[in-house]
Amino acid sequence: MRVAPDPYLPSHGDSRYGVEHYDLALDYRLSTNRLDAVATLTVRAREPLTEVRLDLSGLHVNKVTVDGKRPKKYTHSARVLTVKLASEVGAGGTATLRIAYSGKPTAVPGAHGAAGWEELSDGVLVSSQPYGAPSFYPCNDRADDKASYAITVTTDADYTVVATGRPGRTTTRSGRTTWTFEEPTPTASYLVSIAIGRLGSQTLPGAGDRVTLFSPRARAVPATSPLLRLPAMLDALEGWFGPYPLPDFRAVVVDDPLEIPLEAQGMASFGTNHLTDDWDNERLVVHELSHQWFGNAVTGALLSDIWLHEGFACYTEWLWSQARGLGSADERAARHHKALPLQRQATPLSDPGMPAMFDDWVYKRGALTLHALRAGLGDEAFFTVCRTWVAQHSVATTAGFVDHVARVSGTDCSALLSAWLDAVALPPCPRLR
Repeated sequence: MRVAPDPYLPSHGDSRYGVEHYDLALDYRLSTNRLDAVATLTVRAREPLTEVRLDLSGLHVNKVTVDGKRPKKYTHSARVLTVKLASEVGAGGTATLRIAYSGKPTAVPGAHGAAGWEELSDGVLVSSQPYGAPSFYPCNDRADDKASYAITVTTDADYTVVATGRPGRTTTRSGRTTWTFEEPTPTASYLVSIAIGRLGSQTLPGAGDRVTLFSPRARAVPATSPLLRLPAMLDALEGWFGPYPLPDFRAVVVDDPLEIPLEAQGMASFGTNHLTDDWDNERLVVHELSHQWFGNAVTGALLSDIWLHEGFACYTEWLWSQARGLGSADERAARHHKALPLQRQATPLSDPGMPAMFDDWVYKRGALTLHALRAGLGDEAFFTVCRTWVAQHSVATTAGFVDHVARVSGTDCSALLSAWLDAVALPPCPRLR
C-alpha cells in the first residue's frame, strides 16, 4: 500500500521505492510550447513492488517499458502515472523504467500558486519548488528521495539552455541545438530546474571563477548590481559554513521581472527587477546562494522542516549585512523580532502547516532561532555546528538538528530550541555576548 511521504503533499510521492537516477531527454519547441520527451528512471524497491507510482502532471504518456519490456499495464490520470509490473521486484531489487511522453507543459497548481514549467515572454523558466517537478518529467516527487540526473535539452539554436547539472557538449543540427548536463550529486526533484532564453554568459572573477552569470543578451548588467558580488558572497559563506557543496554556481537572469528569485541545485533564477543595487535585492542574492548549503546540500525530509532551509538562508542575510557594514546581526535580529508580533502566527515553527510554510514569520523566526542558538553557544561552537551540519547530512529533520547541536557542541540546547521551534509564543529577543 502506498504511503504518502509528506503530509503537506499527500498526493505526491511514494515511500515504497526510491529513484537512484533520472535520465531526461527533452525536445522542446518554443513557438508551440511543445515538449516531446523520454525519461529513463532507475528505481530501487524498499519493499516488494508490484507497481510503480510516479507523479506526472498534464502531459500525455505515449509508451512505457520496464527493463526493456512492456509492463502488465499502465494508467495515467491528470497527475499520476501508475505502472503495473509484469513481475514483482523484491525489496532491494532494481528496475529501469522508460517513459515516452509529450504535450504542452504547464505549471502544477497548489496551495502556493502554480509551480513548475512557465512560459516567459521569450523563453521558459522551470521553478519547481515545492511541487512543480511533475510539470515536465515523471518523478517520485518527494524531498527526501534524492537522485543523480542526466539531462539533455534540444531547442531552437538561438536560445541558451541552463539546467541542473554540470554543462557538457552542445551540438547543433538543422537550426536546433542540444545541450547536455550531468548532476552526480544527489538532488531532490523540486531542485531540478531549466531556463531557456536568449542569454549571454560571463564568468565572474574571484572565488576561483566558480560563479557564472547568465543574463539577457540585449540587457547590460549594471556595474553596481548585487549579482556581481556573488564571488565575494561565496567566499564569505565558505568561511561561515564550510566548502561550497558543488563545483560551481550559476545565476540566471531571465528577461522578465519575477516576484521572487528561486534556488535550484547549483543555480538560482532572478528577474530583471533584481539587477538594481539595493538591500532587498542584495539580501535575496545571498539568500539564494546560501540555499546551496541549506536546502540543497542538506534538505529537510518533510516540508514541515522548511525552517531548516529558510531560517538559515535568512540568517545568512544578517551575517552578510554585518560583513558589508550594513547593520549587525544583532541589529537585524532586534528589528525583525520587534516586527514579528505584527504578523499572524498560529502554528509552531517546527510544523507551520502547508498554507503558512512560506510566510515571512517562518523565515524571520527561523533566523532568530539560529541567532538565539549562536548567543547561547558562542561563535566558535555555533559555526562548528553549522559546518558539521552540512558536512554530515544530506536529508535531515528538525529533531535531527537538535540532536546534532547537542552532539557537536557538547551542550544540551533542547529547551532553548524548543521555545523557538515548538511554541507559538515569541521568546525574548536574543543578543550576542
